[in-house]
Amino acid sequence: MKLHFLNKNLKVHLLLLWLLAGVFTLVNGQAVINPAANVNDVEIGVVEHLDEFLPDSISLINENGEQVWLSDVIDKPTVLNFVYYRCPGICSPLMEAVAGVMNKSDLVVGEDYQVLTISFDPRETIDLGIRKKESYLGLLSEEKAAEAKNGWLFFVSDSASIARATNATGFKYKRTGNDFLHAASLIVVSPEEKITRYLNGMFFLPFEWKMAIAEASKGISGPTLNKVLRFCFTYDPVGQAYVLNITKLGGIQGCSILNKLFITV
Repeated sequence: MKLHFLNKNLKVHLLLLWLLAGVFTLVNGQAVINPAANVNDVEIGVVEHLDEFLPDSISLINENGEQVWLSDVIDKPTVLNFVYYRCPGICSPLMEAVAGVMNKSDLVVGEDYQVLTISFDPRETIDLGIRKKESYLGLLSEEKAAEAKNGWLFFVSDSASIARATNATGFKYKRTGNDFLHAASLIVVSPEEKITRYLNGMFFLPFEWKMAIAEASKGISGPTLNKVLRFCFTYDPVGQAYVLNITKLGGIQGCSILNKLFITV
């Protein structure tokens, strides 16, 4: 497993990142995907359930049309991706972003981790899910597409299991006619089904992708650091690497901490 960048100092590094997330919150004024005072007031968005475990009774229909249990499918670090396949809005850009970060990551999907895309619309069929999968595999390199064939799995489910899965992960959405209002978020869980990380938005850095999967492999939960990482680093397409954004150093001195800790990732 290509997770060599996390060494015996992992806990120290993650503690520093937790502190950095707090600093960034003070500077940037944004810390959570939902600003509601009471999580019970949230109708659309994500309420993070870090360190909680998924329930066992979540039934899915896989690409072969077979009923399976989510608990049986999760046997490695897993990225959960809730969408609906007919979505005219953010679902397609979200899955394109997943394909994009898969292409850039040196981790092997299906071996080091897996991605489970689950429709939260109980009316949808697995045939639609398979067609969607084929279209997104087409965005991958030949090597990555071969890996993802058995590592990026698509499912549909019934309303009761969908409710259990989305409630357990804090993924909140609202039906409006034939469509849904919902957030763009990925939920990372350990092989023991413990929620360890949320990746919010529709753009993912290979750095945070690798770190989230490494944490999940150890059952260690981490803060939502998307904003911190994207504020501090800029992607260099020529060098195919993330470089420290000097112009933003005045906004958060903690960028230098990230640079020192993970510049070799």
